[in-house]
Amino acid sequence: MSGMVYLLPALALLGIFLFYPMAKTLYFSFFEVSGGGQVQEFVGWKHYKELLQSAEFIKSMKATLLFVLYTVPAEIIISLFLATIASEKLKGIGFFRTIFSSTLGVSVAAGATIFLFLFHPSLGVLNAILETFGINSIEWLTNSKWALFSVAMTTVWMHIGINFIILLAGIQNIDQELYESAQIDGAGYWARLFKITIPLLSPVLFFVTIIAVIGSFQTFGQIDILTGGGPAGATNIIVYSIYQNAFSYGNFGFASAQAIVLFLIILVVTVVQFYFGEKKVHYQ
Repeated sequence: MSGMVYLLPALALLGIFLFYPMAKTLYFSFFEVSGGGQVQEFVGWKHYKELLQSAEFIKSMKATLLFVLYTVPAEIIISLFLATIASEKLKGIGFFRTIFSSTLGVSVAAGATIFLFLFHPSLGVLNAILETFGINSIEWLTNSKWALFSVAMTTVWMHIGINFIILLAGIQNIDQELYESAQIDGAGYWARLFKITIPLLSPVLFFVTIIAVIGSFQTFGQIDILTGGGPAGATNIIVYSIYQNAFSYGNFGFASAQAIVLFLIILVVTVVQFYFGEKKVHYQ
């Protein structure tokens, strides 16, 4: 009983800011709800049926899955590469650790604004670099073939900081005696990396992969600032579609149904990751 008393503040916060909104969203998904949040009539599974038949929703789901494929592998690989470099005992390595983790201190709005200038069709640095090599300028944010990739590039840059810190902490937690023993046995750098570092880092990699996947599914700020879901819905991933249906079109019931579907997708993906991924995790 005393344990529950200590848990009450946390349970109260979770109830107010997590469980109640989830229950309200599920409730709204079965009703027609006005723009003012007033429940009008019960419609049952109508919103879910419309959702599954909506070409816009299917396009949004495809964009979301493609966005996850663009961002998650790149985030993990780049962060692991930087963490491996930063774990070396070199003079001045603290400076580089600060640089590599610096994106953690940049807000979504600030980071997206920085890339908004980088992607500028005529004044942007990226196109200036391409023109230096004789390559034609790219319409990064206004071309449907490049817009999603551009937002993904921004997202990867913004997520590197937190992933880098977690992976670096994981590498530094590995017993140094293992590396010393491997060196005595004649193991080179790459052998130590693939036989010691990565296997013993697998629990951390597993955790980082899960939060990276969930974070990619929930991306919103940079899309709102960079593309607004365009061009032609190319970057209208499901979270932004929920926002538009709820707050731009006032269709709270339909948006709530989308939110429930997104929750179920993330839940299934996470369960699948645990089922298949945890088998390859090596716990010390």
